[in-house]
Amino acid sequence: MFLSRKFLLGIALVAVVVTSGHVTAAKSESDKLKIFSQVLSYVRNNYVEEVDEDKLIEGAIKGMLAELDAHSAWLSPKQYKEMMSETKGEFGGIGIEITMKDRILTIVAPIEDTPAYKAGLAAGDVIVKIEGKMTTEMDIFEAVKFMRGKPQSKVTITIMRSDFKEPKDFVITRDIIRVKSVKYQTLEEGYGYIKITQFQEKTARQLLSALYQIKKENKSLKGLILDLRNNPGGLLPQALQVSDIFLEEGRIVSTVGRDPSQKEIHYAHKEGSFTDFPLAILINSGSASASEIVAGALQDTGRAIIMGEKSFGKGSVQQIITMDDGSALKLTVARFATPKDRFIQEHGITPDAVLENIDMENYQKSIKKGPIWREKDYERHLPGVEEPEEGEAPKVQTPSVAPKEKKNTLVENDYQVFQALNYLKFGEYLAKNPALQHLKVNQAREKKEENK
Repeated sequence: MFLSRKFLLGIALVAVVVTSGHVTAAKSESDKLKIFSQVLSYVRNNYVEEVDEDKLIEGAIKGMLAELDAHSAWLSPKQYKEMMSETKGEFGGIGIEITMKDRILTIVAPIEDTPAYKAGLAAGDVIVKIEGKMTTEMDIFEAVKFMRGKPQSKVTITIMRSDFKEPKDFVITRDIIRVKSVKYQTLEEGYGYIKITQFQEKTARQLLSALYQIKKENKSLKGLILDLRNNPGGLLPQALQVSDIFLEEGRIVSTVGRDPSQKEIHYAHKEGSFTDFPLAILINSGSASASEIVAGALQDTGRAIIMGEKSFGKGSVQQIITMDDGSALKLTVARFATPKDRFIQEHGITPDAVLENIDMENYQKSIKKGPIWREKDYERHLPGVEEPEEGEAPKVQTPSVAPKEKKNTLVENDYQVFQALNYLKFGEYLAKNPALQHLKVNQAREKKEENK
């Protein structure tokens, strides 16, 4: 087969254009590196004082990553070591998870039972100063370094909150932070409560242990509250395992990178699943990352009702690449998507039932009965036609019952837990109400019964 001269000429032109493009791109990159090298050389030789070249290069790397998102960063060997120690559940400091929100140092959540939690720091607080130093020029790791120190030493954190008129100082005593990942208890016969404070190396294993213990304490488990409030996240594999414990099948989460077609999907497995009881999950603005993955998975699959407040909205995947000198590159490489392909990043998880964090004492006061008023008690009421003789109504004989057990202190003091427990207890009745058909906590159990 012979090709025309015109066709061959066309191929040649295309080849020239493509080759020219590669050369131009390479030349452009080479030019930029050449300029960087020139600037580095000029600063090293002419700056008013002698400079450390290693620090200059590290500063350049940090500056490059600062142009990306708040979670991409360069970690020195010490910073990388400290970050890894946090996932093991023990580290020194005050006990908060922080992030950069619009380049402002913001608290994601205080970790329960830590000095920061006890001092009253809250999710959404803006850290204005640490020990009198403005945080505007600090990155996250510099801020962490300033807040950490010897146990029992004090650190002053200046906080701005939405309802503060001006920044307020919190003097906090540092301590060794030992984070217990999973806590549990029986709220009342048949109803359990599990709180996950952070997703660490042993979280899924500890969750299973808690579930077996709660089942042992109760004749039958009628419902469970999974509390993910103020849970700043942690390890992705643990979030997947925790979700898998409550699911028999289906998608848990997807990770979508630069190329949408290269989607990595994580699925649930039937073996070892706990799906024979209703599940209510509590979240708030301090629920982030791994906790949002769990909430999103169990919401989209209909396994749980999500209650509380909208979550934080941290739905990105960071990859850690370690370097030869012990330093590391932490780079955002993908976004998380729920089973129904909802992206968590920025949007967060919206609860099925919104519950504000109401002070329980005030709530109890608000529902106490006041004086009983009837029509005849009002001044200028319209008189009746006839006034029947008033007599005492016969009393209904009620069966004697054993005195009620003392209420659980968590239920008494925590409005959101109180309402979540009420939903689990009366969920089947509520689900029959046409106005509440979207709140089907028992779908997993109903599906099982249908299959039988």
